[in-house]
Amino acid sequence: MSNRPSHARERKQRPRLRRSAPSPIEFLFLPGLAPVVAEELRSTLPQLGKLYQVDGRSDSLEAEYAGDWQRLLHLRTIVAPFLVLSFPVPRPRSLASGEHFSRLLEAMRLVSRINNEPIDSFRIDAAGKDSPTFRRLAGQIQQSTGLAEVAEGGHVLLRFRRSTRLEGWDVLVRLSLRPLSNRDWRVQNLPGAANASIAAAMSLMTSPRSGDRVLNLMCGSGTLLVERLQMAPAKLAVGVDIDSKALGYCAQNLEAAGFHGRANLVNADLADDKWLEWGQFDVILADPPWGALMGDHDSNETLHTMLLDRAHAAAAPRSCLAVLTHEIRIMERCLRRAASKWSQSDVLRVFQKGHNPRIYLLTKR
Repeated sequence: MSNRPSHARERKQRPRLRRSAPSPIEFLFLPGLAPVVAEELRSTLPQLGKLYQVDGRSDSLEAEYAGDWQRLLHLRTIVAPFLVLSFPVPRPRSLASGEHFSRLLEAMRLVSRINNEPIDSFRIDAAGKDSPTFRRLAGQIQQSTGLAEVAEGGHVLLRFRRSTRLEGWDVLVRLSLRPLSNRDWRVQNLPGAANASIAAAMSLMTSPRSGDRVLNLMCGSGTLLVERLQMAPAKLAVGVDIDSKALGYCAQNLEAAGFHGRANLVNADLADDKWLEWGQFDVILADPPWGALMGDHDSNETLHTMLLDRAHAAAAPRSCLAVLTHEIRIMERCLRRAASKWSQSDVLRVFQKGHNPRIYLLTKR
C-alpha cells in the first residue's frame, strides 16, 4: 500500500449494478486491521485497482473498483465501503446546484438499488453540519428524495470533507445501509462479545481451509465460530464454554447464520477433558473474557496461562492458535512462560471505541 499520487484526477461516476468504468471506493475499517483488510480486498474483489492509504487516515484504504457493487456489501473485515464523489468546487454550497447535485442524488439512488431493503432516511456527517449551508442542502435532499434527515443512524450516510483528490470537496456515500460489522446473523449477544469485523480478521489470519478441524474455546455467543465458518467450511467445528446460557445464544446465532448442525457445542470448563475427546485441531480460536465487561482482571493471568496450556494439548502439530485479548501485559507474560510451546507468528493491535485489544497468532512448536 502506498500514498495515492497527488495528481489523481476526478473520475465521472456512472453508478450501475454492473459497469466497466471504475469508481473510487474508500474502505473504512478499525485502525490496526489494514494488512488483513488489504488481504481480503485483493482476494475477493478481482476488479479492484491498486490500494492506497488515504492521506492522514489510519482507518481507510482507497482503490478504483469496476466490479459488481453488491460484492462490496459482503466484505467481512471492513466497517463500510464508501463511494467517493469529488467535486471541483470551493465551498459545499455549490453542491446544491446543477450537475453536482444530480451526481449526489444518483449516488443515493445507487445505495437504494444495491441494497435489498427499503430506505427511508439519510444523515449528513460534516464539520459544520448545522450551518445554514448544510441545512439548505439537507432540505433540498429531503425535497428531492422524500427521505427524512435523522441525527443518528440513517440508511444513507453522506460524509463531506475537503477533497484528498483535487482542489475541492469530497462526498463519501456509504454503500451499505449500516456498518457491515452489524451482522444479520447476530440474533443474540453477550456483553463483551467480539466485534464481528475483528473476528473475521482473526479467522482470515489463520489462512482458513475447508479441511480444517476448528476449536473455539470460551466461545460465548459464537462470534468467532460463526465468522470462521463464514470464511470456509470446516471438517469439524467445536465450541466450548462453561456457560450454558452462552452456548444457547451460540446455537441461535449459528442457526441464524445457516450453520445449524455444523458445529458441536460442549458445555465444559477449560480444565475439563470432555472437549479433548474430539481429537486434535488445526485451528484454535479464543476470546478470553476481560475485566471491564466480563471475567475478573485479577484471575485472568491464571486463565490465560491455562488457555495456552490447554490449547497446546488440543493442537495438532504446526497448528495455529489465534487469541483476541485486552489483557496485553498478562498475555505477554504468559507467552514468555509458554515459549517452549508456542511461537508468535503475528500480532495486530486494534483500536475500537477506546479499547485497544490485540490479536495474537501463535504456532505450535
